[in-house]
Amino acid sequence: MKLVFVTQEVDPASPVLGATVAKLRALAARVDEVVVLADRAVPEALPENCRVHLFRSRWKGGRGLRFEAALARELRPRPAAVVAHMCPIYAVLAAPVARPLGVRVLLWFTHWKASRLLRLAERASTAVATVEPRSFPLPSAKVHAIGHGINVAEFHCADRSSRNGFQLLSLARTSPAKGLETVVRGVALVPHVHLVQHGPSLTEEERRHRGELESLVAELGVGDRVEIGDPVPRGAVPALLGGADALVNNMRAGATDKAVYEAAAACLPVLASNPALDGFLPDGMRFERDDPETLAVRLRELARADRAALGRELRARVEREHSVENWADRIVELARG
Repeated sequence: MKLVFVTQEVDPASPVLGATVAKLRALAARVDEVVVLADRAVPEALPENCRVHLFRSRWKGGRGLRFEAALARELRPRPAAVVAHMCPIYAVLAAPVARPLGVRVLLWFTHWKASRLLRLAERASTAVATVEPRSFPLPSAKVHAIGHGINVAEFHCADRSSRNGFQLLSLARTSPAKGLETVVRGVALVPHVHLVQHGPSLTEEERRHRGELESLVAELGVGDRVEIGDPVPRGAVPALLGGADALVNNMRAGATDKAVYEAAAACLPVLASNPALDGFLPDGMRFERDDPETLAVRLRELARADRAALGRELRARVEREHSVENWADRIVELARG
């Protein structure tokens, strides 16, 4: 079986898309060949049965033309499917040339925003894969919940029993959608908690919001307990998770952040507000999104709980429902139809 996989970036060090490499490796272990079409790639990060075509261009139209040319070359011999990773435009562009040949178009997407482009991509795709039904923002009979695809072997259960204080970690872009203001206000209510936030600021809105968060930290007088840090390379994430006592995630309803499942794979308790996580996290690990007081209550409760036992149970759930092996198996099933 041959698969064509389209993504923005293939780089294990990428703070945003580094986990895609593990997904590609898992797919490559299950099929004869994976052809990767990407804007940027580190080819040596992939197995021998992966080939890479770059469609990078200085202008948007050129990028589209190069993408279409690369895809057309790979439709002979015919692949089982084209997998569009996170960007709906890839499914929209691929469908008119792939589907008439009997090539399935699979869209992998998990986000809260239901754009016009996403609606077009849903109609153009043969099937849509996502983490769980609520992590795709449109009603559709094409949706298949296949888990998040976490490389569990990348994460280990650290011994946190001898630590003093309570180190809370956040891994998120400084986007208003991540709800970091509520997190900062909640931490300010619990004096023994220290928060470190790491994540990129990729857009003007995110850079502006980072400044707003830094101003809030100063206004609340918690500069000694709250750090708004920079993004970290993908390879640094396991150590960060190992050095924390809990992860906090306040992403708006809809998409379920990968960081939640990676923390769970590291046996790290997670506090989150997203309703779509109610089947994954127990009640005591969930709080109301715009309510710092609820978060503060959960922080105090977690400080007294058996966090090691909670962490082990979360890791077991990731292994059962969200491993990259399970994810790749389901993608291959969808490709076969």
